[in-house]
Amino acid sequence: MSILGVESVVFGVSDLAEHTRFWTDFGLPVEHVDEHEAVFQLASGSRLIVVPHGDARLPSPDPFPGDGLKLTVWGVDNEANLEAIATSLAREVEVRRDADGTVQCVCPDGQPIAVRVWEKKTFASEASPVNTPASHPRFNQHRIWRQKAIPKTINHVVFFSPDYVGSFEFYERHLGFRYADHSKGVGIFSRAGGTFEHHSIFWVNCDLPFAPDTFKFMHIAFGCDDIDEVMLGANRMEAKGWKNHSMNSSGGISRHRISSAIYYYCDIPGKCGEAEYHADTDYLDDNWVPRAWDFRFGSLLWANNAPPIFRGDDIPWDMTFDAERTSFEPYRKAKPGKRPSEGALAQLTEDDEHAI
Repeated sequence: MSILGVESVVFGVSDLAEHTRFWTDFGLPVEHVDEHEAVFQLASGSRLIVVPHGDARLPSPDPFPGDGLKLTVWGVDNEANLEAIATSLAREVEVRRDADGTVQCVCPDGQPIAVRVWEKKTFASEASPVNTPASHPRFNQHRIWRQKAIPKTINHVVFFSPDYVGSFEFYERHLGFRYADHSKGVGIFSRAGGTFEHHSIFWVNCDLPFAPDTFKFMHIAFGCDDIDEVMLGANRMEAKGWKNHSMNSSGGISRHRISSAIYYYCDIPGKCGEAEYHADTDYLDDNWVPRAWDFRFGSLLWANNAPPIFRGDDIPWDMTFDAERTSFEPYRKAKPGKRPSEGALAQLTEDDEHAI
């Protein structure tokens, strides 16, 4: 079963005009906009669709209150694999078929998903060679000069889950997702089998102090060619009035240790989550050996104003290879409800949310 990545996402919103302006300013190419919808299509063929609350394309019942990403549609490579996925899902959850053959269901954690055949587009992506004091691969050559950020892919989506280990295992069982890395007690990174990006989805533990008690959208990440695009995007969004309140505490542009990615978050209107510019992430195949990380070590930031729990040079090296998934056991759900938080994890606050 070869899921190629995110075919489309559907947002339900209160103010269609404001959300349309946000995504246009963010740099997503406009496919179609009218009083009923805004559709953006990236170079990969992935679409971001924004519709008002109550639109028939939104799942019912609504998975969570307010604005946000309500439906994730995964693209599969062919009809045979779509049928295999539908058969597998039907063993565990109720499945319905749309007129166009799209398979829809609600995951045990409350996430509505759909799967359909997708012809993912090939596209050009270009970054300048990087010069260093001792190495000059861009010799006698000017760097590519960019005018704005134009994201080309949806790299990943992120959701809060009341059982993040179970959420990953459901995706693995029925959609063929791979285990990439585990930020212990915080969440699991997982890659669709037909793509090489470090992760296509990340589930964040609802047991964290800042987290909601139930399934909810957190953020969506868009792939850019290089750090220049991330910087351009960040600066232009700031200039257009899209302030970055969620990341003020951690200093804006930074890099994740776990996935190596350079990133910058922008608040989506309606306080419904964040849009992320994303570049220079790790790319993996099935030879990758998953790792388990202490969340502080794995998330250590370069930003000047990182939350206190992530600061300092004394955070110990804490990463182990985890092919046998022994790191999962303490976080498996034995019964409903929140477990008591222990140790450093209990120190996490809402200000630390996007440092994980």
